[in-house]
Amino acid sequence: MSNLLVGGAAGTALSIILAILILLAMICVHEFGHFVAGRILHFKIEEFAVGFGPPILKRRSRKSGTLFSLRSIPLGGYCAFYGEEGKLLSPDSFNNKKPWQRIVVLFSGAFFNYLLALLLIIIAFFAFGQPCYKMGKMLNGGEYSLRQGDILLSVEGEGIYSSADLIYALKGKNMGEIVVFGVLRDGVESTVGIALREDCDFENSSQISKVWKALGSDTYVGADGNLYWSVSSQTVRFGFVKTIGKSFAYSFKTAGAIFKVLGELLSGKLSVTAMGGPITTIRLTGQMAVKGVLDFLLITAYIGVNLAVFNLLPIPSLDGSKIIFCVIEWIFKKPVPRGVEAVIHTVGLIFIIAFALLVDILSIFG
Repeated sequence: MSNLLVGGAAGTALSIILAILILLAMICVHEFGHFVAGRILHFKIEEFAVGFGPPILKRRSRKSGTLFSLRSIPLGGYCAFYGEEGKLLSPDSFNNKKPWQRIVVLFSGAFFNYLLALLLIIIAFFAFGQPCYKMGKMLNGGEYSLRQGDILLSVEGEGIYSSADLIYALKGKNMGEIVVFGVLRDGVESTVGIALREDCDFENSSQISKVWKALGSDTYVGADGNLYWSVSSQTVRFGFVKTIGKSFAYSFKTAGAIFKVLGELLSGKLSVTAMGGPITTIRLTGQMAVKGVLDFLLITAYIGVNLAVFNLLPIPSLDGSKIIFCVIEWIFKKPVPRGVEAVIHTVGLIFIIAFALLVDILSIFG
């Protein structure tokens, strides 16, 4: 694996730059999805911009009249449709297009994010293999125990792609209960029954330490003096068909984990500070991106899936909410008053920005 690790101030600067570039790329891909669908369905597009602020470069298409621009602030981008923000009588205005056409355009942004994320996962899994958990020193031996060197592939018949998969599979199980694991042991895929060493009374999806304790993992003291579980990451390569299948499964599991985390936040099982706002996201993304090419590909894919899922949530100002308004218009043959819809989206946008900043403040100073 190519190592991108750089130390000191240079490493911090590189991580921030990579994080910003990843977010910029994913946002631009999202807007490009809107653009492609709009062009296919003959929407009039006023501008496609990479970045915000004053333009650095700009060029207008003679054929379509669309302005393409590169702007000075690399924190996003946009695809501006004619008549999207107001009520125009022109048949070319966004709001006068058929509801199903607008739904396709709105959905395509998230769809392109997902497609790029899936492509990156496929590339990562073929080039490096799937990251899996490898067990180190174990506290107990015996017939119903994991062994040192075992690589975890599945639990109760379900593939393991993240710590959340282990937590949700073991949640509610009791000490002494036998759980079936698929493992790679001495280079051979095997199915083994493991007797749990602890009750799995997890409260949320962040309690991975309880999983390792229940599976009998030992601990060790790191160079920094902290205590760590004797579990490491190990990539495993599979055949062509299996790799494609696992790539799709990984993307679906990532999306599913996002919904589960949101559910835990709404139910109060997970603290809001566990989310992280834009500052935390940039920091953590940068830290992952400089670790290596595999980590870079997977964190970029994770951001892509996150953007796809988040944008389709029925929260005012997001594409999911706009799709709901289109569905209402499609069903009742009459739109919600445009002024009312605009106010709802504006309030929603203010709420999202305020909430994101609040989360960061709580994470930093809480």
